[in-house]
Amino acid sequence: MPETVDTLAMFDTVLVANRGEIAVRVIRTLRSLGVRSVAVFSDADADARHVREADTAVRIGPAPAAESYLSVERLLEAAARTGAQAVHPGYGFLAENAAFARACADAGLVFIGPPADAIALMGDKIRAKETVEAADVPVVPGGRDPELAKAAHELGAPVLLKPSAGGGGKGMRLVRDLTLLDDEIAAARREARASFGDDTLLVERWVDRPRHIEIQILADGHGNVVHLGERECSLQRRHQKVVEEAPSVLLDAGTRAAMGEAAVQAARSCGYAGAGTVEFIVPGSDPSSYYFMEMNTRLQVEHPVTELVTGLDLVEWQLRVAAGERLPFAQEDITLTGHAVEARICAETVSIKEGARGFLPSGGTVLKLHEPSGDGIRTDSGLSEGTEVGSLYDPMLSKVIAYGPDRATALRKLRAALADTVTLGVPTNAGFLRRFLAHPAVVAGELDTGLVEREADSLIPDEVPEEVYEAAAAVRLDALRPKGEGWTDPFSVPSGWRLGGVPKPVGFHLKVTEPVEYVPRGSHTVTADQVAVTLDGVRHTFHRAGDWLGRDGDAWQVRDHDPVAASLSGADRSGAGSLTAPMPGTVTVVKVAVGDQVAAGQSLLVVEAMKMEHVVSAPHAGTVAELDVTPGATVAMDQVLAVVTPAEEDQ
Repeated sequence: MPETVDTLAMFDTVLVANRGEIAVRVIRTLRSLGVRSVAVFSDADADARHVREADTAVRIGPAPAAESYLSVERLLEAAARTGAQAVHPGYGFLAENAAFARACADAGLVFIGPPADAIALMGDKIRAKETVEAADVPVVPGGRDPELAKAAHELGAPVLLKPSAGGGGKGMRLVRDLTLLDDEIAAARREARASFGDDTLLVERWVDRPRHIEIQILADGHGNVVHLGERECSLQRRHQKVVEEAPSVLLDAGTRAAMGEAAVQAARSCGYAGAGTVEFIVPGSDPSSYYFMEMNTRLQVEHPVTELVTGLDLVEWQLRVAAGERLPFAQEDITLTGHAVEARICAETVSIKEGARGFLPSGGTVLKLHEPSGDGIRTDSGLSEGTEVGSLYDPMLSKVIAYGPDRATALRKLRAALADTVTLGVPTNAGFLRRFLAHPAVVAGELDTGLVEREADSLIPDEVPEEVYEAAAAVRLDALRPKGEGWTDPFSVPSGWRLGGVPKPVGFHLKVTEPVEYVPRGSHTVTADQVAVTLDGVRHTFHRAGDWLGRDGDAWQVRDHDPVAASLSGADRSGAGSLTAPMPGTVTVVKVAVGDQVAAGQSLLVVEAMKMEHVVSAPHAGTVAELDVTPGATVAMDQVLAVVTPAEEDQ
């Protein structure tokens, strides 16, 4: 690890203009450097972990991000009230907003990031491509607004639509059928406008089975630029990374050096300073043919894997560069040691195959939390027990990172760490990621950006394991058993005993996804926070909290189900013709009205949550008989949105 010189003297107090796990992460480094931290929070985050861990905290507005975390005025006011000399933007929100960087400078604050001009240049993907191409960095062929459709047809399918003003996969659309181009452009514009306030798009040629390789760069304000090696970020879903690692098994030393130099030239071309990432798309069959995609002018979510293999704290170096220090090391001083892999834990429903519901944003209250630690394990998290996870912000909750001397060791440690992860009360993807990391293609390093979606179905259980119902029944049996000593009324014991008759097994009506009537048949041990059941000679141990059960990263909410009450309440309304909300969120688009004739698969509504759009389509041809929502309406998961009467019933 290159040596550092402790000359950081500019900042006494730094405001962290973000929330969640990245705010906690930045605060950790500030504390280690003896710098006072200031957290900001919306009403939704008043008791959040980042608020409690900071030295001081300031309320900046109500829950919607536009009125709090995206309010430049309120952030600057918070900095002034607390005597902050600098602002760390984290990632997301205003991290890549040139106007915010300029506003900080105008207010006498140091923006801990690159110059505003570099943010503006690299934030415009069209100008960014032109700039790096002039610096002899290879770019992906493509086109832009206002001739987007023309360029797409000239490139030929498949093509990728991308917002010019943003990143993180928001608004990106892969179009394999150009007859659907107009609808895909409209959807991409909606997402881009909602996420970045700018609906300008560009289109690029799609590289089939591509690898996504990014190079971490670090530059000071004195003209020194180095790269810190690469990260493999090919494991994605809906263009969002889910697993990242460093280094990549794809690159040899020569390709690594060439891509690193290209990244350095891209950084120099825009006058960069601070930590940044240059992203490349790489054909898996020919790693030497790499193309510049974009530059992220901020810290990346996946920065921990680079920290672990280089021994450098990137947040510390962001602070040191912003304070005016020179980098005390050259390119030849940077070495990569060992291997690191990171998994992103997101609030998602993925436990049971439910068609379109797979991988949709979830929410809830964290009832029980255990995050892994130990040799070679790091967890960056914004969670604590009692945390309310809603639909207003990004669904990523935490990151689990494993380090080892080699890739096989790091993967093994990460799978074990995910199995040790407990988040009851909020559905997450931890169990899915544990299974995915054992997939033969992942173990072999045969990765591409479509692997997750191709293999997802094989990694999501078809049904709830019987032992889950057994454990839920055990908890209910335990609650029914009389407590205390002395005589026990036999009628109060849940044994099924009947006077003068054959005992009737005790059963329970339970529901995870579909209602079932379950009669327990194994042995059980129940404690306040665990339940162990033995079925067919196999013992299964679950964590428990409320009506939640969890093991090996998976979690199930097992609720009581009253079939009579459900029938009387009209729950059968959620039949084949009913369209229900696939996730808690906001209805952004309504395309039909009551009485409209619709075709099977026709798009009827759009629901948005956690920066993600979900299109609700007609299950069959017919007539819109009911429409219970309007644009802007907030909906709960499973809420009925509309009812479509089948065509045969219309006659």
